Amino acid sequence: MDDENQLIALRREKMEALRERGADPFGHAFETSGTIAELREKFAEGTTLRAAGRITAHRDMGKSHFVDLRDSTGRLQVYIHAKEAGPEAIKLFKLVDLGDFIGVEGDCFLTKTGEPTLKVHKLELLAKALRPLPEKWHGLQDVEARYRQRYLDLVTNERSRAVFEKRIAIMREIRRFMEGKGFLEVETPMLQAVPGGAAAEPFRTHHKALGLELYLRIAPELYLKRLLVGGFNKVFELNRNFRNEGISRKHNPEFTMLEAYWAYADFEKIADLVEEMICYLAMAISESGDRRPESGEMRIEHHDAEGNVMRTINLTRPWRRARYRDLIREVDPEWFNHTSEKRRERCAELGVEINPRMADYEVTQQVFEKLVEEKTFDPLFVTHCPKELVPLAKQNAEDDSLVDVYELVINGQEISPGYSELNDPIVQRQRLLEQAGEETQKLDEEFLLALEHGMPPAGGFGVGIDRLVMLLTGAESIRDVILFPQLKPKR
Repeated sequence: MDDENQLIALRREKMEALRERGADPFGHAFETSGTIAELREKFAEGTTLRAAGRITAHRDMGKSHFVDLRDSTGRLQVYIHAKEAGPEAIKLFKLVDLGDFIGVEGDCFLTKTGEPTLKVHKLELLAKALRPLPEKWHGLQDVEARYRQRYLDLVTNERSRAVFEKRIAIMREIRRFMEGKGFLEVETPMLQAVPGGAAAEPFRTHHKALGLELYLRIAPELYLKRLLVGGFNKVFELNRNFRNEGISRKHNPEFTMLEAYWAYADFEKIADLVEEMICYLAMAISESGDRRPESGEMRIEHHDAEGNVMRTINLTRPWRRARYRDLIREVDPEWFNHTSEKRRERCAELGVEINPRMADYEVTQQVFEKLVEEKTFDPLFVTHCPKELVPLAKQNAEDDSLVDVYELVINGQEISPGYSELNDPIVQRQRLLEQAGEETQKLDEEFLLALEHGMPPAGGFGVGIDRLVMLLTGAESIRDVILFPQLKPKR
């Protein structure tokens, strides 16, 4: 029997011993005086408080014991001695292990080192842990184990827990910011008869009662625009989207988006709004060193596993804005003068892999993604993209080959696309037909019908929340910011 199996066997023996004593190893409700963080705020010598949490450290002093009790808000030391707790409590405590949950009642006092401590006079076991926790993280060195057993990652890795606490704060502050700007939060269908709003492979499902083939949404865009037709001027949704595509450092098949629409605005006003929002979020969750208020600068540092600075991203406003074609010309000044064949030759020279079946605009986009987007770390709004890339955006008035859009790039990846929205139902139908090719059943006729009733000019944007959290926390993989990322089945 290996060491871990021996430990599990011992814990099960203690579980049975508890039952023989008439104690439930998995406890019951326990009223506390608050979270551990709240208890530390209330702490005053002589006060009686009730606390509950998981045992994460135990120092055996013979007749007395010091225990660290933790919950998601912090740590509190408790002191257990037979003189105060009584012999029955000590007998119970001997059947308790690291990782178990206990509830205690005790009096506040300060140790000689000034550590706030509860002197226990009542103790209850609330839940027995039948498996030991990883010891100081050594048990979860395997990166995939951190994702597969996220609960252990959260218990043992303060850095990981801090990332998810920041994610929660970011979601809260997004709502506060958007509502402060007059946007209304709405909900739109996740099951859709026609998947639209993006070019992506959907997940398929079937509704038995209606006998319908349905899809998990790839984007909420077409429903949110219906609300503009219906008279809502400012709407947003924090939504889950699903795309049946690859998994990578930047992609998970289930992901979170903020999507919003603003009647009578254009992509320039939307860019201003997104720039303001991201800076607001960075300030709202910033830690010492992340910002430089004395100089008006705002910077985010990304660190490696040892805490060394790998990269500093400068969020200081205003952010750079540049046209798509001008950025391509920075890679090759003659790019748009080349023939199609010459562009493909240049890709080989530039080290950009392309597929022979790619259309000419897709070849250019591949160059953009590899030699502009992936090498851009400070914020950059890429504007005036080819219309083929964004079929739902308004055509540029001066050049009908372009659309009025931006793509916000930070940290080597797209964070947010934003458009002046196309509201001409005739042009929209033509664009969607071009995108669908021979698969005309992919047209969302209900959306086109809504447009024919009149949609005001509007600006809209999306923000990939997972990538935004990566940016603001310094996480290097999307799996580090999603509590339960999609993984291959364990073999």
